[in-house]
Amino acid sequence: MIWGVFGGSLLCLGLALFFWLPSQSLVHDLRADGVTVVATVTGVDNKPRYVRVRLLQGARSGTETELWDYAGMLPDAHSGDSMMVTYDPKDPSRALLHSWVVDPPTNLPAFGASALAALFLAGALIGAVRRRRLLRAGVTRSSPPAQA
Repeated sequence: MIWGVFGGSLLCLGLALFFWLPSQSLVHDLRADGVTVVATVTGVDNKPRYVRVRLLQGARSGTETELWDYAGMLPDAHSGDSMMVTYDPKDPSRALLHSWVVDPPTNLPAFGASALAALFLAGALIGAVRRRRLLRAGVTRSSPPAQA
């Protein structure tokens, strides 16, 4: 039981890293090497699953690309809107809203998975300490209760 709870904490930690690392890596790369330009929104899915933009400035002017999501979130945009976009000049498909590069939004999935990981880890530690105390006291399931 304790190993299962500990395994749950490791699973949640893995999920937190899964949500956190790609987003942080993209923001770090765009801060280091990104090019910021004005773009026009050319298409938005109503789910929203994508926001497609056309770059209006720079060496890649006229290029259409989809914005990457940040922790599963996309900016609230409508067709025809203008926005500042930062993209990777080596791979223009790696584009993100400029304000999200400067100040990324809260990564709620990563925080939630981290909180669950901490909760499961605390449960595993409490269970292990309790089991150790019971074993030291000599209490087992098969032993009869002590007579008074």
